[in-house]
Amino acid sequence: MTESPNVDVREISHFNRLAELWWDPAGKMGQLHAINGLRLRFITDRIGAVEPRIADVGCGGGILAEALARSGARVTGIDLSQMSLDIARQHAERNGLDIAYRYLDVAALARAEAGTFDAVTCMEMLEHVPHPEQVIAACAQLLKPGGVAFFSTINRTLKAFLFAILAGEYILGLLPRGTHSYRKLIRPVELRAWAAAAGLEFNAVDSLMYNPWTRRFRVVADREDINYMASFTKRG
Repeated sequence: MTESPNVDVREISHFNRLAELWWDPAGKMGQLHAINGLRLRFITDRIGAVEPRIADVGCGGGILAEALARSGARVTGIDLSQMSLDIARQHAERNGLDIAYRYLDVAALARAEAGTFDAVTCMEMLEHVPHPEQVIAACAQLLKPGGVAFFSTINRTLKAFLFAILAGEYILGLLPRGTHSYRKLIRPVELRAWAAAAGLEFNAVDSLMYNPWTRRFRVVADREDINYMASFTKRG
């Protein structure tokens, strides 16, 4: 694979260092396990295809990819953290899941397999690349006409800085320190504009709200808060 220009090597190094933590629900990546059922429902409720072919872009250690596979999807997971992919493959094999994990960037996958996926998921990934609009465009290219793209990210607001970064990483320890950079966070208006430019029509947005007292997440529909998820349909 040729080196992708849309990669922050510091981000890759960060996730390589965290690779062994992916499947520890009580560890530093536990937040992803806590929200996985909520984001899975957001996705599967909006896909009409039976046994859909889904590309999980930025799959990491495979937490969402495995949930999608268990729901009946045929999943291709791609990532540029080789150590995370190794963990994902080993865990899927131990659990008897057939998931195609590939060390590949989304632009290369789009060139090779344009228009062949029923859905694309790109969750908690856009805020880790230099040019998120390019990732969105490539995700759109992967979709069949009428296919659905799902993105989740963090809003670029003072509230998000205080709760997602300062509290989440440095006070409550919900994520490893340094996971997010405020300047890379994405406002919903930016996400919608990039999606529209890529030929995607907006469908829905929900937010994941965290209660620090119960340590549980819940979904609030039609709200663009700190952690938000959005779905879009490819025109045509």
